[in-house]
Amino acid sequence: MGVTAKKALRLAVLCLATGLLLGLAGSRRAAQEPQYDLLIVHGRVLDGSGSPAMDSSVAVKDGKITEIGGLDKATAKQVIDATGLVVAPGFIDLHSHSDFTLLVDGNAQSKIRQGVTTEILGESDSAGPVLGPAVDEFDKSLKPTGIKRDWKTLGEYFARLERQHISVNIASYVGSGQVRADVIGYTNRPAHDDEMDAMKQLVEQAMREGAIGVASGLIYAPNMYSNTKELIELGKVAAKYGGIYTSHIRGEGVHGVQAIQEAIQISIKANLPAHILHFKVDGKDNWGHMGLQIKTVEEARSNGVEITADQYPYIAAMTGLEQCLPPRYLEGTSQQIVARLKSADARARIRADILNGLPGWEDNEVKSVGGWHGVMVASCQKPENKKYEGKRMDEVAKMMGKDPVDALCDLLISEEGSAGAIYFSMSEPDVELGMKQPWVGIGSDGSAVSPEMTFEGKPHPRFYGTFPRVLGVYVREKKVLTLPEAVHKMTGLSAKIVGLTDRGLLKPGMAADITLFDPAAVIDKATFENPAQYPVGIPYVIVNGVVVIDKGEHTGARPGRVLYGKGKKT
Repeated sequence: MGVTAKKALRLAVLCLATGLLLGLAGSRRAAQEPQYDLLIVHGRVLDGSGSPAMDSSVAVKDGKITEIGGLDKATAKQVIDATGLVVAPGFIDLHSHSDFTLLVDGNAQSKIRQGVTTEILGESDSAGPVLGPAVDEFDKSLKPTGIKRDWKTLGEYFARLERQHISVNIASYVGSGQVRADVIGYTNRPAHDDEMDAMKQLVEQAMREGAIGVASGLIYAPNMYSNTKELIELGKVAAKYGGIYTSHIRGEGVHGVQAIQEAIQISIKANLPAHILHFKVDGKDNWGHMGLQIKTVEEARSNGVEITADQYPYIAAMTGLEQCLPPRYLEGTSQQIVARLKSADARARIRADILNGLPGWEDNEVKSVGGWHGVMVASCQKPENKKYEGKRMDEVAKMMGKDPVDALCDLLISEEGSAGAIYFSMSEPDVELGMKQPWVGIGSDGSAVSPEMTFEGKPHPRFYGTFPRVLGVYVREKKVLTLPEAVHKMTGLSAKIVGLTDRGLLKPGMAADITLFDPAAVIDKATFENPAQYPVGIPYVIVNGVVVIDKGEHTGARPGRVLYGKGKKT
């Protein structure tokens, strides 16, 4: 062998040896690198399907659930010991009003601490589109929050959320009342043909921007001015894009069955699923009628109508204090409403209507709660009116030295037409019966807030306690639901209702939205007197694979996303 050949052989041997050494080093490094980003061990897994819990570990990588099983030898960058805890899918709030509070504070404190990882927004008056006659009233409603609107469409609102970043995921409807205000304003009359076409175009635009459906709030102006035909036409547009029709129905008291039948009719004629918000029986005279409402829904479902509902676990509702007024005094802008309330003649008629009833006004809020003591002021914006927060309206009247109607009108005038109020209008047996229905999910009807948001006053405790209250009171204490049933209502069922295909279940390939709670300790702390209290017993909440609540504390992480509807055009 020549000198050159020997050199070549030595070089080849050297390269081979070097390669082997590098390969071994690489293998050692690979062996040392964690397999997963996050590993949850020693927990009781409830997968959201309604199946019983199983002892298992959950592995997460790149924001997805990668594996569920023993995983005894698995490694991860972060390991959570879930001994004594239930590991469940992140809770989905089917009815949320966090549209603007998330822009004030994207940490979503009162929701994420309940285990909520996804909020469904946009009831009746969605964040977009905003144009025409709706602009002034919309912007006025934002003033207490300090938000400066820089969007016109729902898609632009989504972009604003994503720029600011949020701790929870959101999806949104387009509101039927919003598009009506955009096109017609706040006048009580049917839509003309050209106006109907304009509203349908706005719904189509919103669906293409990612709305999950169209939603109505039919006790609120201008939503209440829409007839069934108008809602069917808007529903047909949403149906083209795989959307859903969701409604705060027209009545929840004496005409509750009739209002449910309207939602069923819209579902059938528009050919899309229907969903009823805060399923309940309102008004003491109607207590015990929950069975009739359930029968109406069950009959429709047996005939192939895809109709569902949601519920919050309380016997009181929350809405505007102005809802004490007869509907004819709610037409127009807030400025026009205030002008009416200054009239002595109008007050006399309001007093008579509240006392004696009014044809066509089934939701007389004052009568439904048994009088003025059943109405609690929740939030005021003017500093001089803060003293009324948490007080019943008969107490407010006494503090003012006035008749309750005069106190109501004067407070609304001072607050420029609107204030928050809580109405004690439901019965516990009706709440429990509704909760037992397998097609009823959970929705808070509250906003993501924190105690620092003073513009929210003393809100309904559902803002802080809905989901842990179901788990602590209605599962553990009252045994209205089993634990697998309750978790299913909050997760798998909710995802199915609104069409979220990658959330709501714990299984490989699904988004890693995960809530860990102690079934023996989880409970709400919020009360009507002191609502701004976070729950206990939920030590870990994970959104898109990122730990947001860690040992009960917010990490400051904001991994939430906008979850777009099926019609989204990219």
